[in-house]
Amino acid sequence: MISRLLELFLAYEEDPNVKLVMLKGEGRAFCAGGDVVAVVHDIWAGGWRAGANFFMKEFSLNYLMATYSKPQVSILNGIVMGGGNGVSMHGRFRVATENSVFAMPETALGLFPDVGASYFLSRLPGFFGEYVGLTGARLDGAEMLACGLATHFVPSAKLPMVEVALCDADSSDPVIISSIIDQYCEKSSLKEQTVYNRLDVIDRCFSQRTVEEILSALEREVVDQRDGWISATIQTLKKASPTSLKISLRSIRVGRVQGVGACLTREYRMVCHVMRGEFSNDFFEGCRAILLDKDKNPKWEPSKLEHIADTTVDRYFSKVKDEDWEDLKLPTRSKFNLPPYVIAKL
Repeated sequence: MISRLLELFLAYEEDPNVKLVMLKGEGRAFCAGGDVVAVVHDIWAGGWRAGANFFMKEFSLNYLMATYSKPQVSILNGIVMGGGNGVSMHGRFRVATENSVFAMPETALGLFPDVGASYFLSRLPGFFGEYVGLTGARLDGAEMLACGLATHFVPSAKLPMVEVALCDADSSDPVIISSIIDQYCEKSSLKEQTVYNRLDVIDRCFSQRTVEEILSALEREVVDQRDGWISATIQTLKKASPTSLKISLRSIRVGRVQGVGACLTREYRMVCHVMRGEFSNDFFEGCRAILLDKDKNPKWEPSKLEHIADTTVDRYFSKVKDEDWEDLKLPTRSKFNLPPYVIAKL
């Protein structure tokens, strides 16, 4: 699918008859990710380079979408997780519905939020991106709109009308496209127990410098508030891969001051180190426990946060020491007249 999308997006950008690109899923999901299982099988069959080739194509597609010269409208009517976020969050318009479910659950798999997530999560309000990236928390359509992951909220029953109206308009003007979608929007109400109403606690805790300090801050909040949500958040973090938590937090923090291309280039280095298993095999263990054997009891190694030194985390962000390895080569964008909202990402 990645190769086909890359091929189509490149062709559509050159085609003057194409004014915008609309992306939607088939069935109950926009795109639930799940590609990591195929990657693991490829690595077992052909070595870590087979996985590197997949991520090189995927990240190239993510960059192309993030810097696309024509508007992309992603209809997020259903589950959008992992790689599904990579093909939607970088686009100009992201339409959520009452069926939308967002998550980046990579730390439970021994991976980290990739596909440019260190760019888009780091730009959420306060430290909400750290919370979402480290815990893999699920957000509904109203929460996606509130935090900026979605640009519009449209009831699913009205989506066919949105699609027809956009096709009839035959326009690449973002102002016109946004105004058309606005005509079908409805007010989305946050649920009473929404996590978005806990931004003060999230900011106090997830602004801490290290994962250990985040956990300590959450544990202090439990004593003060006896809040079941805080206890559940602590347990989620304790079940995740310690290595994944540490490299994920560093990645999101670094992403705050990087453009989307630099984020994807760095994430490619990180994912190559993960697949090589030089410092930890948690990615393979997480996929075994969660996706393959489904015993949901991964044996992480190292098993504790305190066993992972900052120097080990540093190595995930370095170039791979392999004479045949190359950094991610991003598609050239200079020949296109990129709109201001794209240039701002570079």
